Amino acid sequence: MAPTRPTWNAPVTAREPLPASAVERAFARDGLFAGEIRDYAPRDVQVRMATAVERALADARPLVVEAGTGTGKTLAYLVPVLQAGVRTIVSTGTRNLQNQLFTKDLPLARRALGVNTRVALLKGRRNYLCPYRLELNLEADSFETRQQARDLQVIAEWSLATRSGDCGELHELAEDSAAWSLATSTTDNCLGRDCPRVDDCPVLRARREAAEADLVVVNHHLLFADAVLRGDGFGEILPEADAFVLDEAHQVPETAADFFGESVTARQLNELASDTLAEALRDAADDRDLRQLSEAVERGVADLRLALGTQVRREAWEAVAESGLLQRSVDVLRSTLSQLGEALELAAPRGRGLASCSERAESLRARLDTVLGDCDESGIRWFETWTRSFAVHVTPASTAEPFRELMERRGGTWIFTSATLAVGDDFSLFAGELGIDTEDCETLRLESPFDYEKQALLYIPRGMPDPGDADYTRAVCAACIPVLEASHGRAFILFTSHRALQVAADELRERIPFPMFVQGECGKATLLERFLASDNAVLLATGSYWEGVEVRGDAESCVIIDRLPFASPGEPVLRARLSRLRARGLDPFHVYQLPRAVISLKQGVGRLIRDAGDRGVLMVADPRLPARHYGAVFLDALPRMPRTRELDRVRDFFATEEVAP
Repeated sequence: MAPTRPTWNAPVTAREPLPASAVERAFARDGLFAGEIRDYAPRDVQVRMATAVERALADARPLVVEAGTGTGKTLAYLVPVLQAGVRTIVSTGTRNLQNQLFTKDLPLARRALGVNTRVALLKGRRNYLCPYRLELNLEADSFETRQQARDLQVIAEWSLATRSGDCGELHELAEDSAAWSLATSTTDNCLGRDCPRVDDCPVLRARREAAEADLVVVNHHLLFADAVLRGDGFGEILPEADAFVLDEAHQVPETAADFFGESVTARQLNELASDTLAEALRDAADDRDLRQLSEAVERGVADLRLALGTQVRREAWEAVAESGLLQRSVDVLRSTLSQLGEALELAAPRGRGLASCSERAESLRARLDTVLGDCDESGIRWFETWTRSFAVHVTPASTAEPFRELMERRGGTWIFTSATLAVGDDFSLFAGELGIDTEDCETLRLESPFDYEKQALLYIPRGMPDPGDADYTRAVCAACIPVLEASHGRAFILFTSHRALQVAADELRERIPFPMFVQGECGKATLLERFLASDNAVLLATGSYWEGVEVRGDAESCVIIDRLPFASPGEPVLRARLSRLRARGLDPFHVYQLPRAVISLKQGVGRLIRDAGDRGVLMVADPRLPARHYGAVFLDALPRMPRTRELDRVRDFFATEEVAP
């Protein structure tokens, strides 16, 4: 079941030393990649980006690069980094991008350059098996469902064969299986060096490999988890480095806000209760207080969930803060958690697991006081609820100061790149959110090398109602049906809300003759596989499908976007930030909401053309695009392509099978 361990650090054939113009030589028509990439052709924008990265490394100066689709940005930063021989951490937006970079791009770059740079892939601890917790929960034999019990047995069988302990190896089990939480660890429940299975720990093994590597590939969540640990003085995950490359950097401000804030979740509290029960069963079976107090914490969590209301929502804490029922529920949970902590402190000498639970109880009690205590203007307190769970957060109003402190603390050269960082040539929104002074760093905007004038067409239908109209989504469906008929399916329809997605799915299911796949029907990877396996499918999606999804060729020849992607003004963190901008005398729409929406739209549009041979139609249904004054800001930010409001021109475009010479 476990695959052969890849030899990423195997020696490669040495080449002659590269000349001073190393970057240009590497990417030349007859350069180092000519023999590695079929039908290789140099790209001017790729060389310009690589040269800028080379310069940033030499000058130890931050660099921010917007590299349009098709630039080849991954090799554009890997080549100068590998040539410079500096110790580097490359951070990507998702685990999928991590894997692609590590399994495809890095081996290609190492072969072409003939370098023996040692590389490592490092994921967050939840991506690795925890032998101790697997053993503990198998012994406890206490499962929420039969499926969870069956899944844990599957993990147990795989654990006997795996060498890396990377959970991504186990394809037979869904990523969201509840059993994974019983077989992996968190920062809270890890026993660290005191764990009886520390010598078998896949997390420590992966971190040792990373510590010995010259280039480590991580994701943004792990980068910030490391930053928080260092900032709190508790240790470190990542090695020291001379350079940091943050790919898909448009995601960084939001990820930073998550990690620089504070949260307490129902899951964390319930996991403490269940782990206490399991550890007590192992080392303190005679301690009735631990069982009773653990069950009391679980009841307190359930009561607090009910006190937050029956609906699923995201709200500012002020919306419920005056509720007497809520205050009583909070007080009871605090008291019960304190009592459990006291009981665990007494039981701690009986087992390392109980000692760990004692530390967790104290930490959770302190964090609960933080998120429910006084909050100054630097923090935004809010909560979110699901069917049976909740989370309470304090999010920083600005990530600029903590991120700037992170850069100063880690030192080295910082390079940020993505296909969407600027509005026109203006990087001020992105730079400001991270505390980057544009006067002290280089910014570079590179347009896509694809020929959008010949490969694409922008269609804005006539007669659409205002997006606030109750029947707007049905009108979008009516407008997109003739476009889907012209494209013979082969389309992504991207929505700005899950509610609109569901309305459209119900509306289109019986009205289009093409296979239709809807986000949520199955996992993302499976959904994309099924879409690609069909010749004429239509995929309806929102959220994560706006970015990081790459479909080349004829399988996707149309992207339809239901409306301009302005964030919901009712979202609690956004609402608080807009209020703070108004208090400073600024126009929040033009300085924040509009730029963020433009960047989001560019992400969605980026799904259309992924290769020099692709061609397709982009349909944006929102009537505000041609009608409102700010529509020009969106249009100017998009790749230059022909525009039309006539459906016949869309039909003519698809009737022409090949791009004109």
